[in-house]
Amino acid sequence: MKIEQQYYNILWHKQPKDILLVIEQAGRTCYKSEDKITETSATPFVERLIASGHESVLEHQSFSVRFITDRGVTHELVRHRLASFSQESTRYCNYSKDKFGNELTFILPTFLYGYGSDNPSWEHWQKAMEDSEDRYFELLEDGLTPQDARSVLPNSLKTEIVVTANIREWRTILKQRTSKKAHPQMRDLMTPLLFDLDTCLTPLFHDIVDLNL
Repeated sequence: MKIEQQYYNILWHKQPKDILLVIEQAGRTCYKSEDKITETSATPFVERLIASGHESVLEHQSFSVRFITDRGVTHELVRHRLASFSQESTRYCNYSKDKFGNELTFILPTFLYGYGSDNPSWEHWQKAMEDSEDRYFELLEDGLTPQDARSVLPNSLKTEIVVTANIREWRTILKQRTSKKAHPQMRDLMTPLLFDLDTCLTPLFHDIVDLNL
């Protein structure tokens, strides 16, 4: 059994500066103000689009993120409608095979951050994960397929999912999933992502940082 913390990788379709440029080019089509495009005009223009609520223009650009997290988080994440999802499948992945290290990997819950293995909650959680791994492998040994044996796998099971969405939908996802009302495990994953996006695409995400954080 392996225990990891969740993380993500941003998979850019274009460089951030080019994302802003394409959004500006598309948006200025509405006003026929393409002649006002300069090397520094994209940021203030995009800021004005967002401030005015003209966010449909943001749909012209997208990017993907690979999340390594637990099944509970992805059960919530796939509820977003205007996105594409490709997820590690427990129907087809047989975790008893060598390429998975002949073991299950679990994501450390946020409520255990900062605690050691001598903490009662840590001990109880770890025992539950060990039991699910034992039962999973026993079912495979009984001749069940991975899609049948997965019935004993918990929400803490590690999974990978690639999410692709346009900028407008990413803004919706991050508004909801960095909110103080979001599940702590989700918020722990999404808040660093929001900070990273604010660093490289400030005009597109800084208002969400101000709103939620």
